[in-house]
Amino acid sequence: MSDGGRALGPVSARGEGAHAFEGPTATPFRGWPLARRIVLLNFAALLIFAAGLTLFNPFRAPLLTDREQILTQRAELMASVFEAARWEGDAAAAGRLLGSLDLTGLVAVSVHSASGRVLVLRSGPEEQRSAGWISRAYAKLSGSALTTSVRPVPEVLAVTAMQNGGVELLRPLENSGTRLVGIAVPVYGPDKIAGAVGLVSDTAELSALLGEERRLVLLIAALALAASAALSVPLASAIAEPLADLAAAAQIRDGTGRDDRISLPDLSDRSDEIGELSVSLRGMVSALHTRIEANEQFAADVAHEIKNPLASLRSAVGALQIVDKEPQRTRLMEIIDMDVRRLDRLVSDISNASRLDAELVKEQEEPFDLSNTLTQIADHIGLDAANREITFIADLPSHDVRMNGLESRLAQVFVNLLTNALSFCKEGDTIRIWCRQRDHRVIVVVEDTGPGIPDAALEKIFERFYSERPEDQFGANSGLGLAISKQIVEAHGGVIWAENIRPSGAGPETPSLGARFVVGLPV
Repeated sequence: MSDGGRALGPVSARGEGAHAFEGPTATPFRGWPLARRIVLLNFAALLIFAAGLTLFNPFRAPLLTDREQILTQRAELMASVFEAARWEGDAAAAGRLLGSLDLTGLVAVSVHSASGRVLVLRSGPEEQRSAGWISRAYAKLSGSALTTSVRPVPEVLAVTAMQNGGVELLRPLENSGTRLVGIAVPVYGPDKIAGAVGLVSDTAELSALLGEERRLVLLIAALALAASAALSVPLASAIAEPLADLAAAAQIRDGTGRDDRISLPDLSDRSDEIGELSVSLRGMVSALHTRIEANEQFAADVAHEIKNPLASLRSAVGALQIVDKEPQRTRLMEIIDMDVRRLDRLVSDISNASRLDAELVKEQEEPFDLSNTLTQIADHIGLDAANREITFIADLPSHDVRMNGLESRLAQVFVNLLTNALSFCKEGDTIRIWCRQRDHRVIVVVEDTGPGIPDAALEKIFERFYSERPEDQFGANSGLGLAISKQIVEAHGGVIWAENIRPSGAGPETPSLGARFVVGLPV
């Protein structure tokens, strides 16, 4: 039984029958969960990246440090102005001095006495600083405020600065809902510390400085999302649509009367995994159809072959009931016995043929010496030929012919060819088996000087249940032997054919000198 090869068979092209896949392809992404997942994951990655840059800006900490350094320098400069004016703790003088200084960018400036008490408190030019929506959103998410009321640095910070004789920094200032930086610097009088200058600055100013940067990040993120959408949607469609088409086409018939032949889209022009999947699925479906058709034909052939001996049996049994003459009854019993044995042989051969595919797949190929296998077979068949006074010639290599395969199955092929030759030969005929190895192939030929094969039957003899035998051998063969042999040889990647032996240059009208079977196998 042959599997019909590996041809793709009648599967439709992508352009043909595309209307059969109306379900997944009617609306983009409808019924395509994979496509939606691809697009959403691409969007999610970009959104997470943009949010990370916006909320966790790596430049914020360095900018805050720079802001604190600038604030410290301004506080020291203001303290130098007070010291140059030989300020000794007078509130009125402190107010005049503050009025002459630039307070831009500051939330509050305070002058403290030697005890830490606030003598003068002034705000910057803008008590509340505005910010863009991005900065406001950032401040809301981070839990800080963009503006604050005018408050001096804590008195304790001023006292600490005066006691330590240096700059004291407080970040953040204890002011609920704000992110304020406070700094206090002592002011030295002629002979002692006269007081301290305190500066307060809002870090929300940094948000304003970073607003443009955040806007740029979000702009880039928006452009990236647009580019991702422009690229992800076609990419997801290119992946999901053909997969959906293949899945829809590969649905098994549910018994509603549809044609059970699967028509897959042809995507072999795609140089990617989906193209390879399409080719593989089309090959698999074609092989499946071939196997199904072969099984259906095999079942029909089996029914036909079994029906013939059953009909003969039924007729013989019916006649046996009405015939009373012993010679006729004996003949009928012989017919019944022959038909029973024919049925038994037929059922056994059918069973072997039906299991052959599964066994060929399950059995493990192993290296073996083909020359040794042929020698053992030739020795056994040669004895049968000698008993029937048929000349048997074995021209086999003396060296090893190593190959990988199923030794027992290939032995079955050559035993079948030789026993077939024996069944067609008569006393005085000759059977010859010879083997030659050429490069990576080995040729095994079985020849006989029997009646040959009708030229019209050279291909048919490898079909199941076909038999070309003399009338005296009717029923002695199931017609499966050569079909099984062909299947085994092709499963090993080989070829087998039959031809008639004729003189060189003779035409088909010249009577044949015998039959020749050729088996070619890779080694």
